[in-house]
Amino acid sequence: MSHSLNEVEATAKRAARGAGFCWGLAEEAGKAARWLCANGLDGCGVLARLLDDLAGEPLSARSPMSLDGDWAGPSGRLCPLMAGATLSDCASRLNDGDIIMSGVMHPALILPFAASAAQQSRKEVTVSWDGLTAMTNSSGVCLVDAASALTSPYAAQVRVRAGGTADPVTSHVTRATPDGEHWATLNRFAHRTYAPATEASRMLGAGAGLSDND
Repeated sequence: MSHSLNEVEATAKRAARGAGFCWGLAEEAGKAARWLCANGLDGCGVLARLLDDLAGEPLSARSPMSLDGDWAGPSGRLCPLMAGATLSDCASRLNDGDIIMSGVMHPALILPFAASAAQQSRKEVTVSWDGLTAMTNSSGVCLVDAASALTSPYAAQVRVRAGGTADPVTSHVTRATPDGEHWATLNRFAHRTYAPATEASRMLGAGAGLSDND
């Protein structure tokens, strides 16, 4: 089944919130999933797998401890949403040299944030891991070599640098066709954000409640 990009973003946002992210990072997750899907990549799948893998561990254990030197998390693994949001916030650091991230989970989720950094700096940004090179700009992403690494659940090192030639970029699409299992996973996390029904909410919902005007 296909879904609009608006639906992808809304579902991904709620799923990330249900997985324990604050609303701000949940919004970033929604935008990241949408960006990947818009560029013909499996944004729903990679986010669903990340949320499953993060379950049960404090998110603070997988955020960068320091921006000096290589970025690494206390647990030895970095959440790409937290590392990616930091990259977007610190895009100007790319002017001083490469940014190296160690132990990145589901590194494909770094790409939307690299594109944001490219837009801010008005120049291409190149991301590489496990033999894959992805060059991004404000229009999209150009993949070079080892595209299979896009589905990698872990990368020992992700290198982000200023420069590259993001041409041609991937074709943009307006709808996504996620795997049914991955879509169900996102909805499972999203449902955690819904308030349970109460007697009062049922009375205010659809239907006549205890009154009958017929």
